Amino acid sequence: MRENSRKVLGEVDVAHIIVVGNEKGGAGKSTVSMHVATTLARLGFKIAALDLDLRQRSMGRYLENRKTFMQQASLDLPLVELHELPEIDADSLQPGENIYDHRLSAAVSELEPNNDFILIDCPGSHTRLSQVAHSLADTLITPLNDSFVDFDLLAHTDQKGEKITGPSVYSEMVWNARQLRAQAGLKPIDWVVIRNRVGTQRMVNKEKMERAINMLSKRIGFRVAPGFSERVVFRELFPRGLTLLDLKDIGVKQLNISNIAARQELRDMMKALNLPGVDVDI
Repeated sequence: MRENSRKVLGEVDVAHIIVVGNEKGGAGKSTVSMHVATTLARLGFKIAALDLDLRQRSMGRYLENRKTFMQQASLDLPLVELHELPEIDADSLQPGENIYDHRLSAAVSELEPNNDFILIDCPGSHTRLSQVAHSLADTLITPLNDSFVDFDLLAHTDQKGEKITGPSVYSEMVWNARQLRAQAGLKPIDWVVIRNRVGTQRMVNKEKMERAINMLSKRIGFRVAPGFSERVVFRELFPRGLTLLDLKDIGVKQLNISNIAARQELRDMMKALNLPGVDVDI
């Protein structure tokens, strides 16, 4: 169900900006991005997408695949509009200004008045574009595989994985983004860490990860939300640009147990994000 999601800057309603960021590849950023975006579209919100991974463009490819499949299958599915960063004349920049800052700012400024949400999918590496995007985030989603290899993205631990010894460069970047927003008088970033590929069995590593994440969340200020398990269905849907919510629209009359469980995971994740004006009814 759609409610009012828009924020107000001065006298102008502008879009709520969702940034999906993580400087480590393979954590499920694009899968999360696609499902968040299409869920919001299905709920009646107008949403625009920007893919800042200018090389791999997984999110962009996903959306392009969706549009192509819809045309070929003559289907009318909820669509998320993919937008490119506008070109900027380098001669118009002042000394010391970065062209990528201006390209991203120009894109967001153009999209904010006409959309309820803007979703920005960042690359799995540290780039200037990603750094700027984090400072624009109203909601920051950081997908994380349930392992200490991925946890190192957020913080460093001792050899037993029981004591946090210091923040990571990514956490420091988020901290800097928060400082920039505070200086600009903007609301704090709602940072949500999503735990993907959590094992179903009760394992020592899983319990250690849970303790470490909960401890770190209190220390550096993020919320923890459930994510997606490892499922073949996500890889199978990519070539057609589909999501779990599209299966019945393409003729799947009865979902299998895995698909039903995956839909519940999506429902739980969307509720945990607590996006403004969004009543998760999927």
